[in-house]
Amino acid sequence: MARRKGRDISGWIILDKPAGPTSTACVNKLRWAYESKKAGHAGTLDPAATGLLAIALGEATKCVPYVMDAEKCYSFTVRLGAATNTDDAEGEVIETAEARPTDDEFRAALPGFTGDIMQVPPKYSAVKIDGERAYALARDGEDFEVEARPLWVESLELVSRPDADTAELRMVCGKGGYVRSIARDLGKALGCLGHVVTLRREWSGPFDLDKAVTLEQVEELARKPEIDGLLVPLEEGLGDLPRVTVNEAAATRIANGNPAPVVASDAEFGEDCWAAHMGQAIALGRYLGGEFHPSRVLNR
Repeated sequence: MARRKGRDISGWIILDKPAGPTSTACVNKLRWAYESKKAGHAGTLDPAATGLLAIALGEATKCVPYVMDAEKCYSFTVRLGAATNTDDAEGEVIETAEARPTDDEFRAALPGFTGDIMQVPPKYSAVKIDGERAYALARDGEDFEVEARPLWVESLELVSRPDADTAELRMVCGKGGYVRSIARDLGKALGCLGHVVTLRREWSGPFDLDKAVTLEQVEELARKPEIDGLLVPLEEGLGDLPRVTVNEAAATRIANGNPAPVVASDAEFGEDCWAAHMGQAIALGRYLGGEFHPSRVLNR
């Protein structure tokens, strides 16, 4: 197999994704702009959604699961009075309702969608049904059901009601949450139906929009030395993980995939963590009995 050509560059781009392109298209644009061998993202945003898309380059791709598993915050607008087949404004209206809840009724329904809940993803989503993407089956007119999945919702609040037909909300949730499903199910519970019309991710795990860049900035600097100035260090993607510190001898052992003693630790016994030498992340793994046990070595 031919070796993939490109630069050995590692770090994160915190992209303020515009409405329109898919998350995969954004990753491909960044990989091209940086001439990077490897790239990936830490949590899909729908094409119509905007906001924070954390894109990993090089060895940062090994850290993606830790960012994907972290909590995320979304602000979104729900249009009341109609359900669509996609649970957002891109789809066809399939049902309407005349009822409109008061603000008090709206707030009273929100606790039912917080904590540990079961959520059915939209039929127009990337979940797999017997090996096929649900959205592909839906587009082909197939009749199928999507199974409910557990979701942790830390908070769900009504931010404002600009008018009787509109509600603006903010949600903090764990991995795998579908805002469109929240809008759909909340609308059903209130008897008014509903679908998402705008959706923006405000933060994801250790990343927020303060360090975000636009696609226009990336395109302007594409394949120029200055583009490296947009990179966020790989270590910032590990901000929610405990850190252990090792000396040079231990770093050599870890680089070869072997356990090694640590000189300082923020991790408790058995916790996932990352190992640092001279301030640089060298591996991901677990802290056990005074030693760091690597699961993924970062080749930097």
